[in-house]
Amino acid sequence: MSLKKKAIVSTMLMALSITPTVIPNSIVTPSIVMAAPASDVKASEAFEVNFQNGMPKGFEASDGWTNGYMFNVNWHKENVTFDGGNLQLIIDKEKKADKIPYSGGEFRSKDFYGYGKYEVSMKPIKNDGVVSSFFTYTGPSDNNPWDEIDIEFLGKDTTKVQFNYFRDGKGGHEYLYDLGFDASESFHTYGFEWHKDKIIWFVDGKEVYRLEGTTIPVTKAKLMMNAWCGTGVDEWLNAFDDKNLPVKAEYQWIKYTPFTE
Repeated sequence: MSLKKKAIVSTMLMALSITPTVIPNSIVTPSIVMAAPASDVKASEAFEVNFQNGMPKGFEASDGWTNGYMFNVNWHKENVTFDGGNLQLIIDKEKKADKIPYSGGEFRSKDFYGYGKYEVSMKPIKNDGVVSSFFTYTGPSDNNPWDEIDIEFLGKDTTKVQFNYFRDGKGGHEYLYDLGFDASESFHTYGFEWHKDKIIWFVDGKEVYRLEGTTIPVTKAKLMMNAWCGTGVDEWLNAFDDKNLPVKAEYQWIKYTPFTE
């Protein structure tokens, strides 16, 4: 499940009394834009990118900040690498003297996207205490409501995947789907369709879960992936096991198909 921080944002989250399983994947974003409706999409926004040539145009690595509570990593661009035609998001020990002992990798689009189908071919980390993700996110640091749609793998059990979403900061829609295979062993395709009135999640092209209603996210968001280890959320993720560092989530390609009807 999506979902890093300046003190004011940490204070905001604490005030919301959000439980560990509904903290966003990404709270701090470097750019500030005005909210745009998710229905404002164009066919020309479609993209399909792989990582054969390294960092694709229109994307960037998060670098130089941390998310605060629950995220026990600093984001470093060095933790976003390209090897063998794949993107790797790495969790490792923090090399600089810091209160936070670990580093993580986060990859994000520079632009914001709305209703459509989002897909990824990925292989998450199998390791207690970590999350590997693929999600859309926007929030207060974009001068937007907090809207988010998540595909998250909890490293303690990569035979399952967690789906979730937020509308204006309200989550609590987590659902664990039993894959029937270990996602960490090979690449599979995961995705979701974001409609005005529903979200539909897919695994290897097959619909596996949907939610319908009036609380679906409505604000265009960035497409993001990250890998991080947690702190203070052992009931959710298990205690972080750092014996095997570095560990990495791998991604082959990502795709966005806008719904322009």
